[in-house]
Amino acid sequence: MSFFSNFSSDRCPGTITGNPLNGLCEKVCIQAEKIFDAGIIQTRLENYTIALDNPVPASPTYPLTFISARSISGQVTVTDPTVERQPDGCNARVQVGVTIPMEVVYVDAAGVEGKATSSITLNEDVLMFVPPASVMPFTVTAVASCVSPEGTFNETNGTFVISACVTCILKVSMQVELLVPSYGYCAIPPAQEYSHEVCTGFFELPLYPQGKACSRK
Repeated sequence: MSFFSNFSSDRCPGTITGNPLNGLCEKVCIQAEKIFDAGIIQTRLENYTIALDNPVPASPTYPLTFISARSISGQVTVTDPTVERQPDGCNARVQVGVTIPMEVVYVDAAGVEGKATSSITLNEDVLMFVPPASVMPFTVTAVASCVSPEGTFNETNGTFVISACVTCILKVSMQVELLVPSYGYCAIPPAQEYSHEVCTGFFELPLYPQGKACSRK
């Protein structure tokens, strides 16, 4: 059982059926991250140079042959955000650096596969909505994913020159206390333990063949 497999209880999250006002019992103050604006940026990088750090195994035999590279996680580092409010009072010019951690896989000259860390930095310049001035500050954050299917090794400085596909989502957010309607506390159903029954199917077979028996002539 879980929220996903048990929708019979009206104390579990899921699709609302009937009157949505039924069961509302209180107004609740919750602390949450409010997203004021968000936008997605997708771009292809060509001839982008990445340096290699922390190779495993250490001291590979050069030259290296590129296999692939991809972002390690969706978490990125946002640096030097600059917000310039526009005359219309709604939008703002947001300039920010986004650094994406990467893992690079390669094969060295001795045929040993290795990996190393690296990063890609994007300089974004976009229009976004920012909330009016207040005591609580807003922040510009980002999540990103990157994959590189091709690259070449630069023997001069020990770097890779790659092509990469990047998806980045910029967000303008703030930690706030929101007042929301509530149905009360959730009822947490017991989790269903996973079990692999090797005899499933076999034990369900009938003891003897079913159906009309053939008569011997």
